Amino acid sequence: MQIGFVGLGRMGGNMVARIRRDSDHEVVAFDFDKDAVKRAEKAGARGARSLGDLVSKLEAPRTVWIMVPAGKPTQDTVDKLAKLLDRGDLIVDGGNSKWTDDRTRAAALRKQGIQYVDVGTSGGVWGLEVGYCMMVGGTDKAVAQLRPVLDVLAPPPDDEHGPGWGHMGPGGAGHYVKMVHNGVEYGLMQAYAEGFDLFDKADFDLDNAQIAHLWMRGSVVRSWLCELAALAFEQEGNELRGLSAYTEDSGEGRWTIEDAMDKDVPTPVITASLHARFYSRANGDFTGRVLSALRAQFGGHATKKSADG
Repeated sequence: MQIGFVGLGRMGGNMVARIRRDSDHEVVAFDFDKDAVKRAEKAGARGARSLGDLVSKLEAPRTVWIMVPAGKPTQDTVDKLAKLLDRGDLIVDGGNSKWTDDRTRAAALRKQGIQYVDVGTSGGVWGLEVGYCMMVGGTDKAVAQLRPVLDVLAPPPDDEHGPGWGHMGPGGAGHYVKMVHNGVEYGLMQAYAEGFDLFDKADFDLDNAQIAHLWMRGSVVRSWLCELAALAFEQEGNELRGLSAYTEDSGEGRWTIEDAMDKDVPTPVITASLHARFYSRANGDFTGRVLSALRAQFGGHATKKSADG
């Protein structure tokens, strides 16, 4: 099978490398970063100088997988490809797009006879070695066309759970499931962070890496995130002093909460974990100062002056 790849960052580049390493599928790769294209070529892909060049090197029916930032970059890429592709060709968005955008794109491309599949992709930089968990949305026909590549990118199937990817439903379903996946991830990460924060302030001299490794041995809270916590403490030290507390969010946690509100589904853990990320950016600093001032006003409690004041 042939497939074009647009966007060769940490995820896209590794996906190209996995396809070439583990299959005989041909990959044509493009990125505005010429060094990224060169790395893809070293992995066995054919480099392309532009989107037009990429499309010209693919045989119909063409399949082009996009791995660029969500929002305008993805929409611009889809719009440009739509002018270059023909009926029966397939565009795949493997980034973090909002599922409602997928529905709009799929409907617009359908009028031109171009197929569209959305793939919620989880696995991060580890996917090259262990495979990517992929939540797929689209028509049965489009997903069947993409299946040979999904089978290579996913973790190997097993008798109990089947392949490491799943067809979630029509257009948008893949990114919808991935959106909720990320919301759940927020909550899990926050719970681990709070637990280790307690250990940091405990009366005992505790080894966080040791604890995280121990929890991986039969504990009910064992998980890949716990394993990654152990790795982080080993690499950065017990107190992670080399890291900033600033924590970004990709937007999917916000979308999960918005969707939950629309459906009257309470999501207190996910919501609180997103708010905690806001505090990590010092966005709650003024809130804290107001609380301190109020305590001083009604109770005469002592306040701490800032270094600036």
